[in-house]
Amino acid sequence: MADFFAFQWHITDDCDQRCKHCYIFSEDNDKPILTMSYENIKKIFENCLKMCEKTNRIPYFNITGGDPLLHPDFWKILELVKENKVRFGILGNPFHLNDKVCRKLRSYGCEFYQLSLDGLKETHDYFRKDGSFDTTLKKIDSLKKANIHANIMTTVSKTNINEIPKIIDNVVEHNADLFSFARYCPTSLEKSFQMSAEEYHELLNICWERFEEYKNSNTKFNLKDHLWTLFLYEKGLFEISPELEDDVIYDGCNCANSHLTILPNGDVYACRRMESKVGNALEEDIYDIFFGNEMNSYRQYEKFEKCSKCELLRFCRGCPAVSYGTTGDMYSADPQCWKEV
Repeated sequence: MADFFAFQWHITDDCDQRCKHCYIFSEDNDKPILTMSYENIKKIFENCLKMCEKTNRIPYFNITGGDPLLHPDFWKILELVKENKVRFGILGNPFHLNDKVCRKLRSYGCEFYQLSLDGLKETHDYFRKDGSFDTTLKKIDSLKKANIHANIMTTVSKTNINEIPKIIDNVVEHNADLFSFARYCPTSLEKSFQMSAEEYHELLNICWERFEEYKNSNTKFNLKDHLWTLFLYEKGLFEISPELEDDVIYDGCNCANSHLTILPNGDVYACRRMESKVGNALEEDIYDIFFGNEMNSYRQYEKFEKCSKCELLRFCRGCPAVSYGTTGDMYSADPQCWKEV
């Protein structure tokens, strides 16, 4: 059976929030709002399908923004996706969701809707806007009633690290289907949000205990951050099979492997969380972009300063985007990796 290939598709920058850690506006809040025209949506969609056909991959779209629901042709876009029987989920905000909208989303085939919780009420609303915390929790029920998976994602930084256990409690209490977190990728102006390796390791310990406590709940826990692999390896819960090949990448960061990001102007990024433009889907075949020289530079695993010396290179590699945000070099040591090599 063919594997999935994920496209994180930013169809618009339009958003009614200006989150303090948003990678779209964090450095330049006066940048123009970009929205992809429907004509270009169709062109890129066909480009993606063509790439998957040539590589024997199954396309999966994570449609996002900004807030994708604010795109003027949003429902027309979903009709295009549905007509082609392509699976998709949405990464968006809670403010334009209600029971009717959720049922309509489901009628087009939406499988999940990812919402964010970046702290408890005071912290989350500080990052986003007043009322966001309560609205997010409230909309979980609307999504579930429509048979759409309600996924909660948290961006962890030094600002909210002590609140993560209570966030997990809230998520479980409201019966979210999935909870995961990723680390904050610092910009040149925001290094103060950075956690130490010791602080992050302790967070994983605390979260693991919570996950075990709630393992029979309705909420599943996605170990999204690849440093979970190191955590489980040290606990004896992840083993490296001797039958695996030494020169094959089996897991870890999907950058240049099974994922691409497409921005509203057609720019293709290896990873949206760092500066990694590799081409433009309106001007080039995505197949050529994915197998081109620009993308190949993100597959030079021997360049990883620390990971290349680690037995987990083929399975982990931490988060190159966090490394890039910290030092300007994605191959530098992950600042939250506690392993000595």
